[in-house]
Amino acid sequence: MKGRVLIAAGSDSGGGAGIQADIKAVTALNGFAMTAITALTAQNTQGVFGVLPVPPEFVAQQMRVVLDDTGADCVKTGMLNTPEVIEAIAAVLGEHPGIPLVVDPVMVAKGGDRLLQENAQQALERRLLPRAAIVTPNLPEAEVMTGLRISDVSGMREAARRLLAMGPGAVLLKGGHLPGDTLTDLLVTADGEERFSSRRFDSPHTHGTGCTLASAIAIGIAQGLELGEAVARARAYVVRAIETAPGFGKGHGPLNHAWPLDA
Repeated sequence: MKGRVLIAAGSDSGGGAGIQADIKAVTALNGFAMTAITALTAQNTQGVFGVLPVPPEFVAQQMRVVLDDTGADCVKTGMLNTPEVIEAIAAVLGEHPGIPLVVDPVMVAKGGDRLLQENAQQALERRLLPRAAIVTPNLPEAEVMTGLRISDVSGMREAARRLLAMGPGAVLLKGGHLPGDTLTDLLVTADGEERFSSRRFDSPHTHGTGCTLASAIAIGIAQGLELGEAVARARAYVVRAIETAPGFGKGHGPLNHAWPLDA
């Protein structure tokens, strides 16, 4: 086991996304996962049926006790539904400036349920993006954050550059919402861009792909991989997890996070 990742995110009672997916991904890639729960959700593969926020001061306390004891090689954030929670997390991160941060700007669940309050978006952009080593939005999230309409790879490139101007060290813009048989993601830094492509799968079992990918990147960073290497390995892990998905649920089913352990 190598690499410690502290994840601040919401819990998914269905087990496919959120903290549950984060822990599974980090563990499958031979890392150690720790958590600060930001919200409880009542959800399954068909949707989100309830959200119970965790008080910001308790989110911060979860982070502090872990960082003061076990420490972390990377922090990853997921569902942060209120500006108060974002401010609390930013305050704790300010006490540990040397730890890399992966921000997955979770705004909307797979079924369309909004998970980030609209007034929290500015807090996310102002307090966490400038601190992030990498931010990992999908196209709808990037459109909300940049105000652009993204319809092709050229539009992805412009959106990624605008996001980069908000302060993160890198942007991984995920192109899964564009049509076509090939799925393209762009990793953009101040030094240029790297393009990752893979075959699109016609599968309903994609619940938690964003959470899983960001956590897989985070453990790669924690284990000392270069950013491009961490992204490449994370994408390969998620692709295989989709290919071998167990087919559970009546809606957007979960991935097979455990496939490396079964091999």
